Amino acid sequence: MKAAVLGDNGVEIREIDPPSPGSGQVLVRNRACGLNRADLLVAAGAFHGAAGGAGTVMGLEWAGEVVELGEGVEGLAPGDRVMCSGGGGYAEYAVTDFGRAIRIPDSNMSWVEAASLPIALATMHDAVATNGRLQAGESVLIQGASSGVGLMGLKIAKRMGASLVIGTSTNAERRGRLAEFGCDLALDSSDPGWADQVLAATDGKGVNLIVDQISASVANDNMKAAAVRGRIVNVGRLGGGTGEFNFDLHALKRLDYIGVTFRTRSVEEVREIGRRMWADLGEAVAAREMALPIDRTFPLSEAPAALAHMKANAHFGKIILEA
Repeated sequence: MKAAVLGDNGVEIREIDPPSPGSGQVLVRNRACGLNRADLLVAAGAFHGAAGGAGTVMGLEWAGEVVELGEGVEGLAPGDRVMCSGGGGYAEYAVTDFGRAIRIPDSNMSWVEAASLPIALATMHDAVATNGRLQAGESVLIQGASSGVGLMGLKIAKRMGASLVIGTSTNAERRGRLAEFGCDLALDSSDPGWADQVLAATDGKGVNLIVDQISASVANDNMKAAAVRGRIVNVGRLGGGTGEFNFDLHALKRLDYIGVTFRTRSVEEVREIGRRMWADLGEAVAAREMALPIDRTFPLSEAPAALAHMKANAHFGKIILEA
């Protein structure tokens, strides 16, 4: 099969043997694959955990048809149209745990649309609803809101009844589009006064929940912008993985600072994340209410160009490979 593989000199297209499903896994004939920021870290050899290193098949999410079941798979059958997360998605075939393969709702949802959803849905439902514990009437700030995952965070927060949804982007054009996805106030996180603007918008109280995809460069201002006993969920580190941290401010605000990643979760934990997400959002997904904008599609053979497009940071929404 054709696959985008990390070689010694970067990502390259190779012919490799298709994988076989193990116990609890499904084999999927891929039709489309979604790009994510973590793919850039894998490509750069900077992704710590199970993925990474020469020979790695790239890709964390895809959509296609189930072609084979491993032992013990429940609820799926060959021929099912599914959207998946896992590893090895930039390929004509990929395997994943059955708990990470979600049937595509019976609608006119395209492969491209389906491939844009799994990571964003699971990541942001887990961050906003489960770890963020958002309640109707609370206020939310999504750092890095113009990414596909960030846009999903805005949608989920609004659907859950947030009283005020704030999103940040350093790009003025992208900030101007955040309202389309449920954002009430769009701010520039590179503006030194952004935290003061959050406080002004909340009558000095600060926001109840911050979902942070930036981290180091905004960590202390996040705490300034947060309410007393607020929650900060650390999802991504686009602004750096290490930096200054005001421990006194953290204590003064009595904040819950919560780190999340899929890299250290068990199969059972990931299955539960998917189950909770679908219980809350399945109807909205089927109604196409959680759809994300598609910035551009590339053929699988042009995976290196697609990654370069993402690295240039000029896109809005999802970049998709069609297999």
